[in-house]
Amino acid sequence: MNDRASIFVLEPERLEALSASAGAEGPGSAMEGAHQIARRTGVPCHDLLVVLGSGAADAVAAWGEPAVSLRLSDLPGVLVPVAPGHEDRLDSYVVSRGQKAGGQEGGGGRRVLVAHGRTHLYEGHGPGPVVALARIAAAAGVRGALLVNAGGCLRSWRIGEVMAITDHLNLTGSSPFDGPVFTDVRCVWDDELADILGGVSERSGVYAALRGPEYQTMAETRMLESIGADCVGMSTVLEAIALHQLGVRVAGMSIVSDLSFAQAPTEPDEVVRLAAAAHTTIAAGIEAVLAAMS
Repeated sequence: MNDRASIFVLEPERLEALSASAGAEGPGSAMEGAHQIARRTGVPCHDLLVVLGSGAADAVAAWGEPAVSLRLSDLPGVLVPVAPGHEDRLDSYVVSRGQKAGGQEGGGGRRVLVAHGRTHLYEGHGPGPVVALARIAAAAGVRGALLVNAGGCLRSWRIGEVMAITDHLNLTGSSPFDGPVFTDVRCVWDDELADILGGVSERSGVYAALRGPEYQTMAETRMLESIGADCVGMSTVLEAIALHQLGVRVAGMSIVSDLSFAQAPTEPDEVVRLAAAAHTTIAAGIEAVLAAMS
């Protein structure tokens, strides 16, 4: 591998934002992770980050083999995913303009990082590991991110439908930041990308994030509905805030994998199975975001 491939220059504004958000630790871990990705993949930077949640791995199955695959936990600060349906894998694809994604390099192609798992706040490690990959991807130059999750639905929708995220409620009690990192979060979710995803998804709406790991009570479900949440889950929002602060355009899709007002208890394995059925819509969303990023 040519070491020159790992040499890239991060724009000053993003480096300044990364330094501010990392606090006392500084940007070193994120920059080292970005250099590690560059060395392993042979390209200096990537264009798009896709994070696939529970059961969504099939969304990229038709793409073939990635150009390079590595373990998420090889990156500094990133932990082995433990949630059902999540894998310790980060794939790098090359997508030729005007074509579907594939594992081989093409002329003028865009580089896409696909994470097959994530760390959740309920694992007890704090916000740092939850947003570590987001910061590394930003240091690796990504201009956009598509965050996918599976969640509970607070509306009269159907299992397997996909909601394009237009806004969020951060009810985790946590932030990606320590100290005075005063970030305007009114526009975390990119309006253009949300509109594009709304064209390929069955629904659009607001995602509420709770810490978990327990699911909400019926009283909490009624409260969430009353304050404007359409879907609820335990991920995505801290990642989105961290990426937004670093100047990355953020989009999201939430798969309806259980109905929060249903009387039957939620089973994690069933969530994974139902989420997998939505892979066609998720794949269409990835392609749509890629087209918008060109």
